[in-house]
Amino acid sequence: DILFFWVARMMMMGLHFMDRVPFGDVYIHALVRDAEGQKMSKSKGNVIDPLQIIDQYGADPLRFTLAAMAAQGRDIKLSPERIEGYKAFANKIWNATKFALIHLNAPESAEPAAPSAPDRWILSRLDRAREDVRKALDDYRFNDAANRLYSFIWHELCDWYLELSKPVLFGDDAAAKARTKATLAAVFSDSFALLHPFMPFLTEELWHHLPGSPAEGFLVTQAYPAPTAADRDPDAEAAMELVIELIKAVRTIKGENNVSPAARVEARLHFKDESARRVVERNRKLIVDLARLEQLDLDAPDSVPKAAKAVIGSGVELFVPLAGLIDLDEEIKRLDKELAKIGKEEDKLRGKLANADFIGKAPEAVVAKEKARLAELEEKRARIEAGLATLRS
Repeated sequence: DILFFWVARMMMMGLHFMDRVPFGDVYIHALVRDAEGQKMSKSKGNVIDPLQIIDQYGADPLRFTLAAMAAQGRDIKLSPERIEGYKAFANKIWNATKFALIHLNAPESAEPAAPSAPDRWILSRLDRAREDVRKALDDYRFNDAANRLYSFIWHELCDWYLELSKPVLFGDDAAAKARTKATLAAVFSDSFALLHPFMPFLTEELWHHLPGSPAEGFLVTQAYPAPTAADRDPDAEAAMELVIELIKAVRTIKGENNVSPAARVEARLHFKDESARRVVERNRKLIVDLARLEQLDLDAPDSVPKAAKAVIGSGVELFVPLAGLIDLDEEIKRLDKELAKIGKEEDKLRGKLANADFIGKAPEAVVAKEKARLAELEEKRARIEAGLATLRS
């Protein structure tokens, strides 16, 4: 309520004493409430003390949480659980950087080879992140900028590029190693710079450990990364998207059918698109290594008996034969039991949500939590039913 008067006073003081307007834009963020959406009040005892939060989780996770939740027109429901989640993000960055530095600090023994598909993919994805983050910041959409960085760093850089780089980094091809190390250094350096406004302490510390970082100066004084058309590679992005989807599909089939993630399985592919076949042929070893395959057959028929199936895009069908991996009858019994258990819980939740007294008297956050739980169960039931249909066929 007093912000208008504060802004007006600063404007008048600036004009009177400095003969110029002190600022051109005023950003007013949403109200920060407690986890239940209540206004913080000492009398209610629901005040979240930022100093205590910083002692427990660190300043960077708190700062990132507030930025990630600062959607325009929506109050911020702040909870320790959300801050803890972004502390895990900070830990992920720290550990990923430690892994990268083990290899980056090793001496070079060869000139870098030409960039591989994973290298071109991550550089292209980084450039898209540069563009998206800068645009979001220019538009004062701090939550979009923070969430875009979270998605790129956690999922694309840490979860996938580091995994895709391991066969090279632990391999014997010195030129390929040199190439991948150069890519790692460039991507981590720009990622720290992009993330710096949101997590300044963590990124400043880690940036100084990267090879090539200046001995003097600070990350905060460096130019903010800008997109460059030279790094864009739509072909590499499309190719690696297919490779990643195939690896994820094999892992999902293992998980849904109670097969150990470490187990080596056979996979068969049926192609309706020749360009997809060429991508798989070029990246065959990568798929075999990361999906932990015993064998990869690229000439499967369009139907394989007693196999779990996944459709990748519109051009590839993946089959993982299950015979010998699991006891089909026992697995069907197990899934039937799990389905019955989910059905009982769903019925209980539907009854509660159909109760007018519960809807009328329960706090809004509790009702929303029950609805979210029901949606989660429905999604899980659909997955199990699909798996059962595959097993029974």
